[in-house]
Amino acid sequence: MTLRPQAVIFDIGNVLAGWQPEAFYDRAIGPEARRALFAEVDLHGMNELIDEGAPFRETIYDWAGRHSRWTDEIRLWHDRWTEIFSPLIDGSIRLQRALRARGVPVFALTNFGTHSFAFAEPLYPFLSDFDRRYISGRMGVIKPDPRIYAMVEEDCGLAPEALLFTDDRAENIAAAAARGWQTHHFTGPDGLAARLVAEGLLSEAEALA
Repeated sequence: MTLRPQAVIFDIGNVLAGWQPEAFYDRAIGPEARRALFAEVDLHGMNELIDEGAPFRETIYDWAGRHSRWTDEIRLWHDRWTEIFSPLIDGSIRLQRALRARGVPVFALTNFGTHSFAFAEPLYPFLSDFDRRYISGRMGVIKPDPRIYAMVEEDCGLAPEALLFTDDRAENIAAAAARGWQTHHFTGPDGLAARLVAEGLLSEAEALA
């Protein structure tokens, strides 16, 4: 018999807010230029450094300086970051708040830079609406490294099977499941709402409120 979850853990990017850098660059510089930029410069690798704790602006501007053909375009990752981190996924934010109103502990487990999170937090109230927040930049390790899941377990004191984790990336879900966590592969708020109702964590009315 599966244990009823005692806490729900949310990823942030593409679960509570969009994170689609390619779509942003398509709008900003056009699809053809975006394809060339991403082929020449590993911008996702750059962002992983930030998620591991490297400085936000300094890292991006350093990469921009090392790729003179794309200096202005790379700097957009910092200068127009709020346009990459969008739109808010309102249905997921409602579920986050409904769980907390019900008294269910809600955690964040996110690949997010220390400095970019500090920048974002005053702009997006939902980032403060967690019982515990596990930010990769502060922890020095990113998903799907098993160490980050172990650190969550040690800090929150709950058994792995008592945790229900939702994330949009299959590799992050697989790593959590390998540790015994309950998981939900996020594809949209409706599916997550149905799972939370099925687990008895929310009523249908609460999930739809």
